[in-house]
Amino acid sequence: MTDGAGSSDALVLGDVAPADVRVRYSPSPTGNPHVGVIRTALYNSAFSRHFGGTFVFRIEDTDAARDSEESYEAMLEALRWLGLHWDEGPDIGGPYAPYRQSERHDTYASVAAKLLETGRAYHCYCTPEELDERREAARAAGKPSGYDGKCRTLTAEQVAAYVEEGRQPVLRLRMPDQDVTFVDLIRGEITVDRFNLFDYVIVRANGQPLYPLVNPVDDAVMGITHVLRGEDLLSSTPRQLVLHQALRDIGVASGPLPRFGHLPLVTGEGNRKLSKRDPESSLQLYRDRGFLPEGLLNYLALLGWSIGDDREVFSMDEMAAAFDVTRVNSASARFDLKKAEAINGVWLRRLSPDDLAERMVPYLQAAGVLASPVPAESMELLRAATPLVQERMTVLDEAVGMLGFLFAPGPVAFDEDAVAKVLTADARPVLRAARDRLAEDEKWTTESIEAGLRSALVEELGLKPKHAFGPVRVAVTGRRVSPPLFESLELLGRDRTLARLDAALARLPG
Repeated sequence: MTDGAGSSDALVLGDVAPADVRVRYSPSPTGNPHVGVIRTALYNSAFSRHFGGTFVFRIEDTDAARDSEESYEAMLEALRWLGLHWDEGPDIGGPYAPYRQSERHDTYASVAAKLLETGRAYHCYCTPEELDERREAARAAGKPSGYDGKCRTLTAEQVAAYVEEGRQPVLRLRMPDQDVTFVDLIRGEITVDRFNLFDYVIVRANGQPLYPLVNPVDDAVMGITHVLRGEDLLSSTPRQLVLHQALRDIGVASGPLPRFGHLPLVTGEGNRKLSKRDPESSLQLYRDRGFLPEGLLNYLALLGWSIGDDREVFSMDEMAAAFDVTRVNSASARFDLKKAEAINGVWLRRLSPDDLAERMVPYLQAAGVLASPVPAESMELLRAATPLVQERMTVLDEAVGMLGFLFAPGPVAFDEDAVAKVLTADARPVLRAARDRLAEDEKWTTESIEAGLRSALVEELGLKPKHAFGPVRVAVTGRRVSPPLFESLELLGRDRTLARLDAALARLPG
Protein backbone atom coordinates (compact mmCIF):
# COMPACT_ATOMS: atom_id res chain seq x y z
CA MET A 1 0.00 0.00 0.00
CA THR A 2 1.53 3.33 -1.03
CA ASP A 3 1.92 6.13 1.50
CA GLY A 4 0.32 8.68 -0.82
CA ALA A 5 -2.81 6.59 -1.18
CA GLY A 6 -3.40 6.05 2.53
CA SER A 7 -6.51 8.21 2.93
CA SER A 8 -8.04 6.89 -0.26
CA ASP A 9 -7.32 3.31 0.78
CA ALA A 10 -9.06 3.87 4.09
CA LEU A 11 -12.11 5.21 2.28
CA VAL A 12 -12.21 2.22 -0.05
CA LEU A 13 -11.66 -0.37 2.68
CA GLY A 14 -14.19 0.87 5.21
CA ASP A 15 -14.43 -1.81 7.89
CA VAL A 16 -12.50 -4.40 5.86
CA ALA A 17 -8.88 -5.13 6.79
CA PRO A 18 -6.50 -4.99 3.80
CA ALA A 19 -5.65 -8.69 3.99
CA ASP A 20 -9.39 -9.54 4.05
CA VAL A 21 -10.06 -7.87 0.70
CA ARG A 22 -11.66 -10.35 -1.70
CA VAL A 23 -12.48 -9.46 -5.30
CA ARG A 24 -13.66 -11.63 -8.14
CA TYR A 25 -13.50 -11.81 -11.90
CA SER A 26 -16.51 -13.71 -13.20
CA PRO A 27 -16.78 -13.90 -17.00
CA SER A 28 -19.31 -15.89 -18.99
CA PRO A 29 -17.70 -18.51 -21.26
CA THR A 30 -19.17 -17.22 -24.51
CA GLY A 31 -17.16 -16.32 -27.61
CA ASN A 32 -13.55 -15.17 -27.58
CA PRO A 33 -12.00 -13.24 -24.69
CA HIS A 34 -12.73 -9.53 -25.09
CA VAL A 35 -10.30 -6.67 -24.30
CA GLY A 36 -12.95 -4.96 -22.17
CA VAL A 37 -13.46 -7.91 -19.84
CA ILE A 38 -9.70 -8.48 -19.72
CA ARG A 39 -9.36 -4.87 -18.53
CA THR A 40 -11.86 -5.75 -15.78
CA ALA A 41 -9.75 -8.76 -14.78
CA LEU A 42 -6.63 -6.58 -14.73
CA TYR A 43 -8.19 -3.93 -12.47
CA ASN A 44 -9.47 -6.58 -10.06
CA SER A 45 -6.06 -8.22 -9.98
CA ALA A 46 -4.31 -4.89 -9.30
CA PHE A 47 -6.86 -4.03 -6.60
CA SER A 48 -6.34 -7.30 -4.71
CA ARG A 49 -2.57 -7.15 -5.04
CA HIS A 50 -2.49 -3.55 -3.83
CA PHE A 51 -4.04 -4.59 -0.52
CA GLY A 52 -2.52 -8.06 -0.29
CA GLY A 53 -6.00 -9.57 -0.60
CA THR A 54 -7.50 -12.46 -2.57
CA PHE A 55 -8.36 -12.58 -6.27
CA VAL A 56 -11.14 -15.07 -7.08
CA PHE A 57 -11.72 -16.35 -10.62
CA ARG A 58 -15.28 -17.57 -11.05
CA ILE A 59 -17.18 -18.76 -14.12
CA GLU A 60 -20.78 -17.66 -14.73
CA ASP A 61 -21.97 -20.51 -16.95
CA THR A 62 -25.66 -20.87 -16.22
CA ASP A 63 -26.68 -20.01 -19.80
CA ALA A 64 -26.37 -23.47 -21.34
CA ALA A 65 -27.52 -22.23 -24.76
CA ARG A 66 -24.60 -19.79 -25.10
CA ASP A 67 -21.85 -21.11 -22.84
CA SER A 68 -19.21 -23.46 -24.21
CA GLU A 69 -16.31 -25.45 -22.83
CA GLU A 70 -14.18 -24.16 -25.69
CA SER A 71 -14.72 -20.57 -24.58
CA TYR A 72 -13.96 -21.52 -20.98
CA GLU A 73 -10.65 -23.08 -21.97
CA ALA A 74 -9.84 -20.08 -24.17
CA MET A 75 -10.42 -17.74 -21.24
CA LEU A 76 -8.17 -19.77 -18.95
CA GLU A 77 -5.43 -19.92 -21.55
CA ALA A 78 -5.68 -16.19 -22.32
CA LEU A 79 -5.39 -15.18 -18.66
CA ARG A 80 -2.42 -17.47 -18.19
CA TRP A 81 -0.73 -16.02 -21.29
CA LEU A 82 -1.23 -12.53 -19.90
CA GLY A 83 0.26 -13.58 -16.56
CA LEU A 84 -2.85 -12.73 -14.53
CA HIS A 85 -2.83 -15.12 -11.56
CA TRP A 86 -5.72 -15.89 -9.25
CA ASP A 87 -5.82 -17.33 -5.75
CA GLU A 88 -9.03 -19.36 -6.06
CA GLY A 89 -10.74 -20.68 -9.16
CA PRO A 90 -12.24 -23.60 -11.06
CA ASP A 91 -8.83 -24.92 -12.09
CA ILE A 92 -7.10 -24.67 -8.71
CA GLY A 93 -9.98 -24.93 -6.24
CA GLY A 94 -10.30 -23.05 -2.99
CA PRO A 95 -12.37 -22.90 0.22
CA TYR A 96 -15.59 -21.97 -1.62
CA ALA A 97 -15.44 -24.49 -4.46
CA PRO A 98 -16.93 -25.19 -6.89
CA TYR A 99 -16.22 -21.97 -8.81
CA ARG A 100 -18.48 -22.69 -11.78
CA GLN A 101 -22.10 -21.66 -11.38
CA SER A 102 -23.30 -24.67 -13.35
CA GLU A 103 -22.04 -26.80 -10.44
CA ARG A 104 -23.72 -24.75 -7.69
CA HIS A 105 -27.45 -25.31 -8.33
CA ASP A 106 -28.05 -26.87 -4.91
CA THR A 107 -26.77 -23.69 -3.26
CA TYR A 108 -29.09 -21.49 -5.31
CA ALA A 109 -32.10 -23.73 -4.71
CA SER A 110 -31.47 -23.66 -0.95
CA VAL A 111 -31.15 -19.87 -0.86
CA ALA A 112 -34.26 -19.39 -3.01
CA ALA A 113 -36.24 -21.62 -0.63
CA LYS A 114 -35.10 -19.54 2.38
CA LEU A 115 -36.01 -16.28 0.63
CA LEU A 116 -39.48 -17.66 -0.09
CA GLU A 117 -39.92 -19.08 3.39
CA THR A 118 -39.01 -15.77 5.10
CA GLY A 119 -41.19 -13.68 2.80
CA ARG A 120 -38.22 -11.96 1.15
CA ALA A 121 -39.40 -13.48 -2.12
CA TYR A 122 -42.78 -14.60 -3.39
CA HIS A 123 -44.32 -16.64 -6.19
CA CYS A 124 -45.70 -14.71 -9.15
CA TYR A 125 -48.26 -16.46 -11.34
CA CYS A 126 -48.72 -13.73 -13.97
CA THR A 127 -48.46 -14.95 -17.54
CA PRO A 128 -46.23 -13.17 -20.07
CA GLU A 129 -49.34 -11.98 -21.90
CA GLU A 130 -50.81 -10.47 -18.74
CA LEU A 131 -47.54 -8.75 -17.94
CA ASP A 132 -47.28 -7.29 -21.44
CA GLU A 133 -50.86 -6.02 -21.30
CA ARG A 134 -50.32 -4.26 -17.96
CA ARG A 135 -47.02 -2.77 -19.08
CA GLU A 136 -48.65 -1.28 -22.17
CA ALA A 137 -51.43 0.16 -20.06
CA ALA A 138 -48.89 1.72 -17.68
CA ARG A 139 -46.97 3.28 -20.55
CA ALA A 140 -50.17 4.66 -22.03
CA ALA A 141 -50.97 6.26 -18.66
CA GLY A 142 -47.47 7.73 -18.39
CA LYS A 143 -46.53 5.50 -15.46
CA PRO A 144 -43.45 3.28 -14.87
CA SER A 145 -43.87 0.05 -16.80
CA GLY A 146 -42.06 -2.30 -14.41
CA TYR A 147 -43.76 -5.10 -12.56
CA ASP A 148 -46.77 -3.74 -10.65
CA GLY A 149 -46.66 -6.14 -7.67
CA LYS A 150 -49.96 -7.86 -8.50
CA CYS A 151 -48.90 -11.15 -6.86
CA ARG A 152 -47.28 -9.60 -3.77
CA THR A 153 -50.25 -10.24 -1.49
CA LEU A 154 -52.12 -13.17 -3.00
CA THR A 155 -54.51 -15.02 -0.70
CA ALA A 156 -54.36 -18.78 -0.29
CA GLU A 157 -57.53 -19.03 -2.37
CA GLN A 158 -56.01 -17.02 -5.23
CA VAL A 159 -52.88 -19.17 -5.17
CA ALA A 160 -54.99 -22.34 -5.22
CA ALA A 161 -56.95 -21.04 -8.19
CA TYR A 162 -53.76 -20.32 -10.14
CA VAL A 163 -52.39 -23.76 -9.30
CA GLU A 164 -55.66 -25.31 -10.43
CA GLU A 165 -55.23 -23.55 -13.78
CA GLY A 166 -51.83 -25.23 -14.08
CA ARG A 167 -49.82 -22.03 -13.86
CA GLN A 168 -46.14 -22.43 -12.96
CA PRO A 169 -44.89 -19.47 -10.89
CA VAL A 170 -41.65 -17.57 -11.10
CA LEU A 171 -39.95 -16.37 -7.93
CA ARG A 172 -39.65 -12.61 -7.44
CA LEU A 173 -37.58 -10.74 -4.87
CA ARG A 174 -39.61 -8.35 -2.74
CA MET A 175 -38.05 -4.88 -3.10
CA PRO A 176 -38.31 -2.33 -0.26
CA ASP A 177 -40.69 0.61 -0.31
CA GLN A 178 -37.84 3.09 0.02
CA ASP A 179 -35.06 4.62 -2.03
CA VAL A 180 -31.75 2.75 -2.33
CA THR A 181 -28.56 4.79 -1.86
CA PHE A 182 -25.01 3.53 -2.18
CA VAL A 183 -21.54 4.99 -2.74
CA ASP A 184 -19.92 3.87 -5.97
CA LEU A 185 -16.14 3.78 -5.56
CA ILE A 186 -15.72 5.53 -8.92
CA ARG A 187 -18.91 7.56 -9.39
CA GLY A 188 -19.72 8.68 -5.86
CA GLU A 189 -23.10 8.56 -4.15
CA ILE A 190 -25.97 7.18 -6.22
CA THR A 191 -29.63 7.12 -5.20
CA VAL A 192 -32.33 5.17 -7.02
CA ASP A 193 -35.92 6.21 -6.45
CA ARG A 194 -38.12 3.50 -4.94
CA PHE A 195 -40.62 3.99 -7.76
CA ASN A 196 -37.99 2.63 -10.16
CA LEU A 197 -37.26 -0.46 -8.07
CA PHE A 198 -39.52 -3.28 -9.17
CA ASP A 199 -39.79 -6.79 -7.79
CA TYR A 200 -37.65 -8.79 -10.20
CA VAL A 201 -37.52 -12.45 -11.15
CA ILE A 202 -34.75 -14.51 -9.53
CA VAL A 203 -35.93 -18.04 -10.44
CA ARG A 204 -37.76 -19.06 -13.61
CA ALA A 205 -40.93 -21.14 -13.60
CA ASN A 206 -38.87 -24.21 -14.52
CA GLY A 207 -36.74 -23.75 -11.41
CA GLN A 208 -33.71 -22.32 -13.21
CA PRO A 209 -31.98 -19.62 -11.13
CA LEU A 210 -31.20 -16.39 -12.96
CA TYR A 211 -28.14 -14.15 -12.96
CA PRO A 212 -29.74 -11.57 -10.58
CA LEU A 213 -29.85 -14.34 -7.95
CA VAL A 214 -26.76 -16.45 -8.59
CA ASN A 215 -24.28 -13.59 -8.93
CA PRO A 216 -25.05 -11.94 -5.56
CA VAL A 217 -25.42 -15.32 -3.84
CA ASP A 218 -21.96 -16.37 -4.96
CA ASP A 219 -20.50 -12.98 -3.94
CA ALA A 220 -22.15 -13.30 -0.52
CA VAL A 221 -21.22 -16.92 0.13
CA MET A 222 -17.65 -16.41 -1.11
CA GLY A 223 -17.14 -13.33 1.06
CA ILE A 224 -16.50 -10.90 -1.81
CA THR A 225 -15.81 -7.49 -0.29
CA HIS A 226 -15.45 -5.33 -3.41
CA VAL A 227 -17.03 -5.69 -6.83
CA LEU A 228 -15.33 -3.96 -9.75
CA ARG A 229 -17.30 -4.44 -12.96
CA GLY A 230 -18.44 -2.63 -16.09
CA GLU A 231 -20.75 0.35 -15.96
CA ASP A 232 -23.25 -1.52 -18.15
CA LEU A 233 -24.18 -3.42 -14.96
CA LEU A 234 -24.69 -0.30 -12.85
CA SER A 235 -28.49 -0.38 -13.19
CA SER A 236 -28.63 -3.79 -11.49
CA THR A 237 -26.58 -2.75 -8.45
CA PRO A 238 -29.45 -1.37 -6.31
CA ARG A 239 -31.35 -4.62 -6.74
CA GLN A 240 -28.26 -6.65 -5.87
CA LEU A 241 -27.64 -4.62 -2.73
CA VAL A 242 -31.20 -5.31 -1.60
CA LEU A 243 -30.63 -9.02 -2.15
CA HIS A 244 -27.28 -8.86 -0.32
CA GLN A 245 -29.03 -7.37 2.69
CA ALA A 246 -31.74 -10.06 2.54
CA LEU A 247 -29.08 -12.76 2.43
CA ARG A 248 -27.57 -11.38 5.61
CA ASP A 249 -30.96 -11.10 7.26
CA ILE A 250 -31.73 -14.78 6.62
CA GLY A 251 -28.27 -15.95 7.72
CA VAL A 252 -26.81 -16.92 4.33
CA ALA A 253 -24.03 -14.34 4.64
CA SER A 254 -22.49 -12.06 7.22
CA GLY A 255 -20.28 -9.01 7.36
CA PRO A 256 -20.61 -5.66 5.57
CA LEU A 257 -22.25 -5.36 2.17
CA PRO A 258 -19.79 -5.45 -0.73
CA ARG A 259 -18.64 -2.11 -2.12
CA PHE A 260 -19.16 -1.56 -5.83
CA GLY A 261 -17.10 0.30 -8.42
CA HIS A 262 -18.35 0.52 -12.00
CA LEU A 263 -15.60 0.75 -14.59
CA PRO A 264 -15.94 2.92 -17.70
CA LEU A 265 -16.88 1.25 -20.96
CA VAL A 266 -14.20 0.51 -23.54
CA THR A 267 -15.28 1.99 -26.85
CA GLY A 268 -14.17 1.88 -30.46
CA GLU A 269 -14.61 4.28 -33.35
CA GLY A 270 -17.36 6.81 -32.78
CA ASN A 271 -17.35 6.06 -29.03
CA ARG A 272 -19.39 2.94 -29.73
CA LYS A 273 -19.14 0.27 -27.04
CA LEU A 274 -16.91 -2.59 -28.11
CA SER A 275 -18.78 -5.87 -28.10
CA LYS A 276 -17.63 -9.45 -28.52
CA ARG A 277 -18.86 -9.27 -32.10
CA ASP A 278 -16.40 -6.50 -33.00
CA PRO A 279 -13.20 -7.95 -34.51
CA GLU A 280 -11.06 -5.26 -32.90
CA SER A 281 -12.29 -6.29 -29.46
CA SER A 282 -10.89 -9.81 -29.64
CA LEU A 283 -7.89 -10.48 -27.42
CA GLN A 284 -6.80 -13.19 -29.89
CA LEU A 285 -6.40 -10.57 -32.60
CA TYR A 286 -3.72 -8.76 -30.61
CA ARG A 287 -2.06 -11.98 -29.59
CA ASP A 288 -1.93 -13.12 -33.22
CA ARG A 289 -0.37 -9.82 -34.24
CA GLY A 290 2.34 -10.26 -31.66
CA PHE A 291 1.49 -7.94 -28.80
CA LEU A 292 3.48 -8.78 -25.69
CA PRO A 293 1.50 -9.56 -22.53
CA GLU A 294 3.44 -6.78 -20.81
CA GLY A 295 2.61 -4.25 -23.51
CA LEU A 296 -1.06 -5.15 -23.90
CA LEU A 297 -1.74 -5.13 -20.15
CA ASN A 298 0.10 -1.81 -19.82
CA TYR A 299 -2.15 -0.28 -22.47
CA LEU A 300 -5.36 -1.78 -21.08
CA ALA A 301 -4.47 -0.33 -17.68
CA LEU A 302 -4.59 3.13 -19.24
CA LEU A 303 -8.19 2.68 -20.40
CA GLY A 304 -9.66 4.58 -17.49
CA TRP A 305 -6.74 4.96 -15.06
CA SER A 306 -3.27 6.51 -14.92
CA ILE A 307 -0.38 5.81 -12.62
CA GLY A 308 0.43 9.51 -12.26
CA ASP A 309 3.60 11.50 -12.93
CA ASP A 310 2.62 11.57 -16.64
CA ARG A 311 3.98 8.04 -17.00
CA GLU A 312 2.37 5.79 -19.58
CA VAL A 313 4.76 2.84 -19.42
CA PHE A 314 4.86 0.79 -16.23
CA SER A 315 4.97 -2.81 -15.06
CA MET A 316 2.10 -4.68 -13.45
CA ASP A 317 4.01 -4.67 -10.15
CA GLU A 318 4.18 -0.89 -10.36
CA MET A 319 0.49 -0.73 -11.21
CA ALA A 320 -0.48 -2.88 -8.23
CA ALA A 321 1.57 -0.73 -5.87
CA ALA A 322 -0.05 2.49 -7.10
CA PHE A 323 -3.56 1.33 -7.97
CA ASP A 324 -6.28 3.55 -6.50
CA VAL A 325 -9.76 2.65 -7.71
CA THR A 326 -11.12 6.06 -6.73
CA ARG A 327 -8.89 7.57 -9.43
CA VAL A 328 -10.48 5.51 -12.20
CA ASN A 329 -12.17 7.84 -14.67
CA SER A 330 -15.92 7.45 -14.99
CA ALA A 331 -15.91 8.53 -18.66
CA SER A 332 -15.72 5.90 -21.39
CA ALA A 333 -12.25 5.00 -22.67
CA ARG A 334 -11.59 4.66 -26.41
CA PHE A 335 -9.32 1.86 -27.59
CA ASP A 336 -6.59 3.55 -29.65
CA LEU A 337 -4.72 0.96 -31.70
CA LYS A 338 -1.84 3.30 -32.59
CA LYS A 339 -1.20 4.08 -28.94
CA ALA A 340 -1.43 0.41 -28.02
CA GLU A 341 1.18 -0.39 -30.68
CA ALA A 342 3.45 2.42 -29.49
CA ILE A 343 3.40 1.19 -25.89
CA ASN A 344 3.97 -2.38 -27.06
CA GLY A 345 6.97 -1.14 -29.05
CA VAL A 346 8.47 0.32 -25.88
CA TRP A 347 8.14 -3.07 -24.18
CA LEU A 348 9.70 -4.82 -27.19
CA ARG A 349 12.71 -2.56 -26.86
CA ARG A 350 12.98 -3.32 -23.15
CA LEU A 351 13.52 -7.02 -23.86
CA SER A 352 16.99 -8.45 -24.15
CA PRO A 353 17.82 -9.35 -27.78
CA ASP A 354 17.90 -13.06 -26.91
CA ASP A 355 14.46 -12.85 -25.25
CA LEU A 356 13.02 -10.99 -28.23
CA ALA A 357 14.50 -13.54 -30.62
CA GLU A 358 12.81 -16.38 -28.71
CA ARG A 359 9.46 -14.56 -28.76
CA MET A 360 9.67 -14.02 -32.52
CA VAL A 361 10.18 -17.71 -33.26
CA PRO A 362 6.48 -18.79 -33.21
CA TYR A 363 5.54 -16.02 -35.65
CA LEU A 364 8.37 -16.90 -38.03
CA GLN A 365 7.40 -20.57 -37.81
CA ALA A 366 3.73 -19.85 -38.44
CA ALA A 367 4.72 -17.99 -41.63
CA GLY A 368 6.93 -20.86 -42.78
CA VAL A 369 10.09 -18.78 -42.39
CA LEU A 370 11.62 -21.04 -39.74
CA ALA A 371 11.36 -24.80 -39.38
CA SER A 372 10.20 -26.55 -36.23
CA PRO A 373 12.35 -27.29 -34.36
CA VAL A 374 14.55 -24.35 -35.32
CA PRO A 375 17.97 -25.46 -36.65
CA ALA A 376 20.83 -24.21 -34.50
CA GLU A 377 22.34 -22.16 -37.33
CA SER A 378 19.00 -20.45 -37.99
CA MET A 379 18.61 -19.58 -34.33
CA GLU A 380 22.12 -18.16 -34.29
CA LEU A 381 21.30 -16.04 -37.35
CA LEU A 382 18.06 -14.83 -35.76
CA ARG A 383 19.84 -13.76 -32.59
CA ALA A 384 22.42 -11.87 -34.62
CA ALA A 385 19.71 -10.12 -36.65
CA THR A 386 17.45 -9.19 -33.75
CA PRO A 387 19.33 -6.01 -32.73
CA LEU A 388 18.88 -4.74 -36.29
CA VAL A 389 15.08 -4.72 -36.01
CA GLN A 390 14.43 -4.26 -32.30
CA GLU A 391 14.27 -0.45 -32.52
CA ARG A 392 11.92 -0.60 -35.52
CA MET A 393 9.34 -3.14 -34.38
CA THR A 394 6.05 -2.54 -32.60
CA VAL A 395 4.58 -6.07 -32.70
CA LEU A 396 6.15 -9.50 -33.10
CA ASP A 397 4.55 -10.50 -36.39
CA GLU A 398 6.49 -7.69 -38.10
CA ALA A 399 9.47 -10.03 -37.80
CA VAL A 400 8.16 -12.00 -40.78
CA GLY A 401 8.43 -9.08 -43.19
CA MET A 402 11.56 -7.64 -41.64
CA LEU A 403 13.66 -10.79 -41.31
CA GLY A 404 12.12 -13.32 -43.66
CA PHE A 405 14.64 -12.54 -46.42
CA LEU A 406 17.50 -13.79 -44.23
CA PHE A 407 16.08 -17.31 -44.07
CA ALA A 408 14.88 -17.78 -47.64
CA PRO A 409 17.02 -20.63 -49.00
CA GLY A 410 16.82 -19.47 -52.62
CA PRO A 411 15.48 -16.41 -54.46
CA VAL A 412 13.82 -13.83 -52.26
CA ALA A 413 10.06 -13.23 -52.48
CA PHE A 414 9.57 -9.79 -54.02
CA ASP A 415 7.00 -7.21 -53.04
CA GLU A 416 5.62 -6.39 -56.48
CA ASP A 417 4.96 -2.76 -55.62
CA ALA A 418 8.63 -2.38 -54.63
CA VAL A 419 9.69 -4.02 -57.89
CA ALA A 420 7.50 -1.73 -59.96
CA LYS A 421 8.79 1.43 -58.29
CA VAL A 422 12.46 0.55 -57.77
CA LEU A 423 13.61 -2.31 -60.01
CA THR A 424 13.15 -0.40 -63.26
CA ALA A 425 15.49 -0.30 -66.24
CA ASP A 426 17.33 2.58 -64.56
CA ALA A 427 18.36 0.21 -61.77
CA ARG A 428 20.49 -1.97 -64.06
CA PRO A 429 23.75 0.05 -63.87
CA VAL A 430 23.25 0.46 -60.11
CA LEU A 431 22.85 -3.27 -59.46
CA ARG A 432 25.67 -4.14 -61.87
CA ALA A 433 28.09 -1.78 -60.17
CA ALA A 434 27.03 -3.01 -56.73
CA ARG A 435 27.39 -6.64 -57.79
CA ASP A 436 30.87 -6.09 -59.26
CA ARG A 437 32.17 -4.20 -56.23
CA LEU A 438 30.75 -6.65 -53.70
CA ALA A 439 32.24 -9.58 -55.62
CA GLU A 440 35.67 -8.07 -54.88
CA ASP A 441 35.02 -7.85 -51.12
CA GLU A 442 37.05 -10.53 -49.35
CA LYS A 443 36.47 -9.24 -45.79
CA TRP A 444 32.66 -9.17 -45.93
CA THR A 445 32.09 -7.05 -42.86
CA THR A 446 29.53 -4.30 -42.34
CA GLU A 447 32.31 -1.73 -42.68
CA SER A 448 33.81 -3.16 -45.87
CA ILE A 449 30.38 -3.61 -47.49
CA GLU A 450 29.40 -0.01 -46.72
CA ALA A 451 32.72 1.36 -47.94
CA GLY A 452 32.53 -0.61 -51.19
CA LEU A 453 28.94 0.34 -52.03
CA ARG A 454 29.44 4.02 -51.20
CA SER A 455 32.53 4.13 -53.35
CA ALA A 456 30.91 2.35 -56.32
CA LEU A 457 27.47 3.95 -56.23
CA VAL A 458 27.71 7.33 -54.53
CA GLU A 459 31.20 8.46 -55.49
CA GLU A 460 31.71 6.81 -58.88
CA LEU A 461 28.14 6.85 -60.23
CA GLY A 462 27.30 10.13 -58.47
CA LEU A 463 24.03 8.83 -57.04
CA LYS A 464 22.27 10.09 -53.93
CA PRO A 465 22.16 7.40 -51.21
CA LYS A 466 18.40 6.89 -51.69
CA HIS A 467 18.85 6.07 -55.38
CA ALA A 468 22.08 4.20 -54.78
CA PHE A 469 20.99 1.80 -52.08
CA GLY A 470 17.25 1.47 -52.80
CA PRO A 471 17.67 -0.95 -55.76
CA VAL A 472 20.20 -3.01 -53.79
CA ARG A 473 17.83 -3.24 -50.82
CA VAL A 474 14.90 -4.43 -52.96
CA ALA A 475 17.07 -6.86 -54.92
CA VAL A 476 18.40 -8.51 -51.78
CA THR A 477 15.47 -8.29 -49.33
CA GLY A 478 12.50 -8.06 -51.70
CA ARG A 479 11.18 -4.95 -49.88
CA ARG A 480 11.70 -1.20 -49.88
CA VAL A 481 11.92 -1.21 -46.08
CA SER A 482 14.31 -3.55 -44.31
CA PRO A 483 16.77 -3.70 -41.44
CA PRO A 484 19.95 -1.61 -41.95
CA LEU A 485 21.28 -2.60 -45.35
CA PHE A 486 24.98 -3.09 -44.74
CA GLU A 487 24.48 -5.14 -41.58
CA SER A 488 21.84 -7.21 -43.38
CA LEU A 489 24.20 -8.03 -46.22
CA GLU A 490 26.87 -9.14 -43.76
CA LEU A 491 24.41 -11.54 -42.13
CA LEU A 492 23.06 -12.76 -45.47
CA GLY A 493 26.54 -13.69 -46.61
CA ARG A 494 28.54 -13.01 -49.74
CA ASP A 495 27.31 -15.90 -51.89
CA ARG A 496 23.60 -15.38 -51.23
CA THR A 497 23.91 -11.62 -51.70
CA LEU A 498 25.57 -12.00 -55.09
CA ALA A 499 23.05 -14.64 -56.16
CA ARG A 500 20.17 -12.30 -55.34
CA LEU A 501 21.72 -9.43 -57.20
CA ASP A 502 22.11 -11.73 -60.22
CA ALA A 503 18.48 -12.81 -59.96
CA ALA A 504 17.32 -9.20 -59.78
CA LEU A 505 19.43 -8.23 -62.79
CA ALA A 506 17.92 -11.12 -64.75
CA ARG A 507 14.37 -9.89 -64.18
CA LEU A 508 15.01 -6.24 -65.02
CA PRO A 509 13.28 -4.91 -68.14
CA GLY A 510 15.30 -3.95 -71.19
